[in-house]
Amino acid sequence: MSKKPFPAVQDRYPMRLDLASTVIASQDLPWRATRFPGVEFKLLYEDKATGLFTGLFKWAPGAELPYHEHAELEQTFILEGSLEDHEGEIFPGMYAARPAGSRHIARSPNGCLNISFFLKPNLFFSEEGEARPFER
Repeated sequence: MSKKPFPAVQDRYPMRLDLASTVIASQDLPWRATRFPGVEFKLLYEDKATGLFTGLFKWAPGAELPYHEHAELEQTFILEGSLEDHEGEIFPGMYAARPAGSRHIARSPNGCLNISFFLKPNLFFSEEGEARPFER
């Protein structure tokens, strides 16, 4: 984002310069591996105090997120490919909001690129039933 000011606007409407926008050139961020084979992500925004984060996710064909719970509302928008679970499959241009407490296994049969917004990280369950939050 250019830092060119708009003097006519700033003169007429006071700006809060102490509250700057966060602008990310996501194409310059490296993909980061998750502990789930075939699922990578780019961290676009994070508030460590609350757990809120936004991520761009890339799924290889056949990749799967094991059984997990949405600790708070999760919102996902599909850019490319598709994701599926027990409720069905979502495709490019589709949006899903998963309520707090909902649980599922998510998979991408043909690969996927999506952006997801989390109020708190999902909780993933081990074979013993122990819940671990998504690690960023």
